[in-house]
Amino acid sequence: MEVAAVTNRNLCKEDFLKRIEKLYVGGADKIILREKDLNDDEYFVLAEKCFEICGGRLYVNSRIEIAKALGIKNIHLPLRLFTEKDSFFRQTGVSVHSAAEALSAEKAGADYIIGGHVFETDCKKGLAPRGIGFITETAAAVNIPVYAIGGISPDNAPLLKNSGIQGVCLMSTLMNCENPEDIISRLKNL
Repeated sequence: MEVAAVTNRNLCKEDFLKRIEKLYVGGADKIILREKDLNDDEYFVLAEKCFEICGGRLYVNSRIEIAKALGIKNIHLPLRLFTEKDSFFRQTGVSVHSAAEALSAEKAGADYIIGGHVFETDCKKGLAPRGIGFITETAAAVNIPVYAIGGISPDNAPLLKNSGIQGVCLMSTLMNCENPEDIISRLKNL
């Protein structure tokens, strides 16, 4: 199973760039630099540093012009920002919340889908999870890779083995755990 790390430096118990390096060395297939609270100048500086560490595994989240300015060929977008694939990008991922949205993103040229949230998560407190049926239906609806997100851990990820997904995305777990390399390894070996 592939593993995508979604960042949130505010959850890190150590230096953020050290955590990025651990995610990279640990084998995360994608490292999506989320950091929604940063202004464009701050995000640019951080993306540049992360790109030096991660190279082609770094995905800029939502900030298309920053990705282009830095020559980062991977972008991840919410569906509301994605109208069609931009030929600049090698990989374009899109976040969706239904199989119909996944189909729409695929038709517009998305290379992969992140669907969620699958399980309960502190990031979406009070919002009911969509469940395994949702991610199974989403994966069956499209012919591009689908990644599940939301409350995923090494303990519940095995429940997703037969859902048709390509991999899982984790934020909180990978940002604040003691050993992200171990968690990535455990997930990749499912």
